[in-house]
Amino acid sequence: MAIEVGAKLEGKVTGITHFGAFVDLSGGVTGLVHISEIADNYVKDVKDHLKLDDVVTVKVINVDKDGKIGLSIKQAVDRPEGSAPPARERGPGGGGFNRDRGPSGGGGGGGGFNRGPGGGGGGGFNRGPGGGGGGGGRPFKSQSGKPSYGKPSFEDKMSRFLKDSEERISSLKKNTEGKRGGRGAKRV
Repeated sequence: MAIEVGAKLEGKVTGITHFGAFVDLSGGVTGLVHISEIADNYVKDVKDHLKLDDVVTVKVINVDKDGKIGLSIKQAVDRPEGSAPPARERGPGGGGFNRDRGPSGGGGGGGGFNRGPGGGGGGGFNRGPGGGGGGGGRPFKSQSGKPSYGKPSFEDKMSRFLKDSEERISSLKKNTEGKRGGRGAKRV
């Protein structure tokens, strides 16, 4: 029996690893269901979802030249047309990246990219004192120095990034030169 991409087959779980599960399809042909293809939500441990000798329906998602077969359990589930898979679950703060440098940190949900002392944005990527919250934050200043309440242009973002980078680099240089005794510092 030839295994074709897109085919839905039944198989038996013959092995479980930390990165997925091996499924025997038929006639000694075995494929791998990667941990990311087991369920629509986050799978921390394969053993929470599958056990040895479980019979599962899988969809063939790829067949390599060397004979390796990639399988998916979550893609084998028939969903009514137009319905999306459930959203991925996130932690209590909404996810993203929050590098708080000030006394008043914050969580936040959503997305965004906020680097200012005024906080705002949501969990997306938040640097700087003031933390995050449910949106808002300080207005973005454009190159002309006027606050821009709309979406900043690429040039505005780039100039802001360069300015922030230069400030960080100079700060790092000051700190490391002081420790190494650079720029004419007297050695005792």
